[in-house]
Amino acid sequence: MEPRRIELDLTPEECMVPAKLRGAVARHLHQSEERLGAVRLVRRTLDCRRRNVIYHATVEIGSHNEIDDNGIVLNSLNFLNSLNSHKTILIVGAGPAGLFAALRCLQLGMKPVIVERGKPVEERKYDIARLAREKVVNPDSNWCFGEGGAGTYSDGKLYTRSTKRGDVSAVLRTFVEHGADPDILLEAHAHIGTDRLSGIIANMRRTIVDAGGEYHFNTRVTDLVVKDGRVYGVITEDGEIFGDAVILATGHSARDIYYMFQRHGWLLEAKPFALGVRVEHPQELINEIQYHGKDYSRYLPPAAYSLTTQVCGHGVFSFCMCPGGVIVPAATADGQQVVNGMSNSRRNSPFANSGIAVTVDLKDVATAHSTLNLEPETLNQFLTTNHYPLSTNHSPLNLEPETWNQSLSTLAFQMQVEQIMFHAGGDAINAPSQRLVDFLRRKASSTLGKTGYMGDVVSAPLHELLPPFVVDSLIQGFRDFDRKMHGFITEDATLLAVESRTSSPVRIPRDKETLQHPQLQGLYPCGEGAGYAGGIVSSALDGIRCVEAIPQK
Repeated sequence: MEPRRIELDLTPEECMVPAKLRGAVARHLHQSEERLGAVRLVRRTLDCRRRNVIYHATVEIGSHNEIDDNGIVLNSLNFLNSLNSHKTILIVGAGPAGLFAALRCLQLGMKPVIVERGKPVEERKYDIARLAREKVVNPDSNWCFGEGGAGTYSDGKLYTRSTKRGDVSAVLRTFVEHGADPDILLEAHAHIGTDRLSGIIANMRRTIVDAGGEYHFNTRVTDLVVKDGRVYGVITEDGEIFGDAVILATGHSARDIYYMFQRHGWLLEAKPFALGVRVEHPQELINEIQYHGKDYSRYLPPAAYSLTTQVCGHGVFSFCMCPGGVIVPAATADGQQVVNGMSNSRRNSPFANSGIAVTVDLKDVATAHSTLNLEPETLNQFLTTNHYPLSTNHSPLNLEPETWNQSLSTLAFQMQVEQIMFHAGGDAINAPSQRLVDFLRRKASSTLGKTGYMGDVVSAPLHELLPPFVVDSLIQGFRDFDRKMHGFITEDATLLAVESRTSSPVRIPRDKETLQHPQLQGLYPCGEGAGYAGGIVSSALDGIRCVEAIPQK
């Protein structure tokens, strides 16, 4: 019998208990359980909008010949037995864009050479622990830099709206084949968990190396080998590495790459991004709000939420919501204060946290110019002395008004806000914090509640430190969110600043057809750092797409 799929609504127990699922399907089809054949859950989406929480489910009924016991399609990678091409593809960055680019290279018979500024994932965790414990930032190994990229140590969320960019299911299957829970194939908002993702990333590395790929860790790219408008390789602190093409997948925080482009006069574009705070609630409170009472089913996960509103032309939205999670210090250099959220696979922290961000576009930055003192001289000094200083043989950055307004204005704005928050934390990596109710009243908090932040917090008037348009948008946004989730505004909610790395504030342009930089043949800007993705899955898809754009002959 050919399998067929049906859509139905299930209670949490019916969705999570196989015997209950079978009974629900039989009732839905008005037939006995004995006549059903095999029953497999294909997709589930939690719906908390009703008083009785339900799952919208897709169920497959019938023969499942080409799947294993967990419903996973076998042998999805299908590597060639040997590299059948003389092509070597340099991949700068070992985040999801770089890793999936490398896997696709191997499928097409090309050799990937991954050049990663940070450390292998097993060693990276020690620098992350030191950052939280001693407040010391390793600029090449931290929450953002190192094998696996920013997503490895910030939850491993696998949700994307970029379904038209490629085969999302193939990306998810690759994670499963390297150790992820098969449940990620079912969930509409899949999540791996930081505690598991690091091992999965290491398994992917072993797959790449065993199939003929190559890694260079602790190797920061400082320049490109360019002749007559073509890229032939990369220059690192240890020498030159040559290849037939370069995929630039450096992530949203590799500011030194933007400085390199600025120095050479290569095309860059300022782009909109978002900036705000991280809000933290007791997880039990979010459960009670979302599940409509304290007596919620044991078959339900820690509750999440997704909120959005419009305030005077600005979008205000929740970002990277972490049920049962913690907040982490995510700075990538001295002089910065940045926060992000993460959770482990069990999501068993007593806190729920989420970024609440306000959209920032170029006109907002121009308006904030006087407020944040974005003078070119100040920026030149700040960039060259505090953030990846250029070597002595390089000229100072050219940040004249007509230049930085066009290419680095949003980056400069982002950096200045992070510096302000660093000073507010006592010139240390402490999180400036404020009770949500006090922020709405525009008053400083005399006391702070308990928090899951992995570091120290200090009371700070965020309503005075953040740009005025961000403050006004957040205040109205929080009030709108409380109307949608009554109880969201509470004495127990705390704000921590600053949530500024939502996406890259700079785009490295590329041709729509060839995906190469308009001025640099053989260079493929890729993923979040180039401004073409916004998460693990979309970055992975973009890495695959860039490899497929490289001429095979």
